[in-house]
Amino acid sequence: MSLTGKRLLLVISGGIAAYKSLDLIRRLKERGAVVTPVMTAGAQAFITPLAVGALSATAVYTELFSREDEQDVGHIRLARDCDLIVVAPATANILAKMANGLADDLASTVLLATNRPVLVAPAMNPMMWANPATRRNVERLKADGIQFVGPMAGEMAEKGEAGIGRMAEPLEIVASVEALLSPADKPLAGRRIVMTSGPTHEPIDPVRYIANRSSGRQGHAIAAALARLGAEVTLVSGPVTLPDPDGVDVVHVERAEEMREAVLSALPADAAVMVAAVADWRVASASSQKIKKQEGEGPAPLQLTENPDILKTVGHHPLRPKLVIGFAAETQDVEKNGLAKLSRKGADLIVANDVSPETGIMGGTRNRVKIISKEGIEEWPDLTKDEVAARLAALIAGRLREPEA
Repeated sequence: MSLTGKRLLLVISGGIAAYKSLDLIRRLKERGAVVTPVMTAGAQAFITPLAVGALSATAVYTELFSREDEQDVGHIRLARDCDLIVVAPATANILAKMANGLADDLASTVLLATNRPVLVAPAMNPMMWANPATRRNVERLKADGIQFVGPMAGEMAEKGEAGIGRMAEPLEIVASVEALLSPADKPLAGRRIVMTSGPTHEPIDPVRYIANRSSGRQGHAIAAALARLGAEVTLVSGPVTLPDPDGVDVVHVERAEEMREAVLSALPADAAVMVAAVADWRVASASSQKIKKQEGEGPAPLQLTENPDILKTVGHHPLRPKLVIGFAAETQDVEKNGLAKLSRKGADLIVANDVSPETGIMGGTRNRVKIISKEGIEEWPDLTKDEVAARLAALIAGRLREPEA
C-alpha cells in the first residue's frame, strides 16, 4: 500500500523506544510519505535531532519558543499542515498531557492545536501502563477519538521487567497509518472471519491445569492485521496476557470445549483461522477440590480424555467457511506433519513452523513459517510475528477474492 504524498507529523517523546522511531521514519518514507519530526526534550536524551533529520530529510522541530520557527506561529502550522499526527513512542507523560489539555512544550502544544487525526503508539513500563491514572487517560483519549496501536507484551529495557508496555513494531504502526489514511482500501470489507488464539487451560483441580506454551502473540497479530484490512473478526482467545486487538470482537475462554462452542457460534463465516495451541487432552473428571499430596504415596493418577478437534470440526462442518486455515506447531518433520494435517483436518492451508525450544518461537516475537497447501509448500523467511500476520492477512484477502471452484 502506498503513502505517496501523505504528510505525517511524527511526535517523538522521551522513552527508550525512541530508537524505534528511526526505523519507523525509514519505513514510512519507503512508502512515499513525507515525515516531519517533532522531538521532545526527553526524546533528545535518547536519539539526536541530527539522526532523525538525516532519515526524514526534513527539518526537525524541537522548541516551542523558536525565534525562527514561531515567526509565522509555527506550532499552529505544524498542527494543521499534515494529514495525520503519529506519536511514537507515546510515553505516560505525553498521554497525560493530551488527556488533560496541557501544552507546556512544542509537542503537547501541537497536539492540543491540531484538527487532524492522531495515532499514538504507547511505550512505558508495565506498571506505568497498568496505573489507574494511565488507564483513565487512555479511556479519555479513546473517547476523544484518539487512535491507538499497541502497546505489546514483552521484555522491557529494565532488567527482569516484562509485561504489557512495549511499543508496537514500526511495521505495525505503518499498517495502522495506512488503514487510517486509506480507509477505502479495505480488501476484506464485508468479510466475516473467525479465529482462535493462545493456549487452553484444562483444569486438573481448582489450582492446577494442563496447558500449552502459547503466548497468543501470533494469533492476536493476525486478528489485528485482518481487522485493518476491513474484516469483521471474531477472535476466540484462550488465557493470554495480551491486550485485545483493536477493532476485533474478542471472546475469552479457558477450556478447549468452550473454545469449540464459541467458534461454532461464530459460524457462518467467510474464513476460519485456527491459530490456538489447543491442549490435546483434558482430565476426564477434574477434582472440585485441590488434590492434596499424601505423605509416602505417589502422585494421584490422572485419567485423560481427548479434547475436541476444533480445526477438524470446522473443516468438515456443514457451515464450513470458504477458506479454512490451520496452524501446525511441530518439533520434527515439519513438512511431513503439516501435509498430513492438511488432508486430515479438511483445511485449505496449514501454516507450519518448528517450535523446538532452540528456535525461541514459542513466546518470542519472531516466526519462520511454511505455507502448506495442495498446490505445494511456500517457505517464508524469518520475520517478526507482525510481518507474518500482515503477509497472511494479504494472502487471505487474495484467496477470498478467488471465485468458487
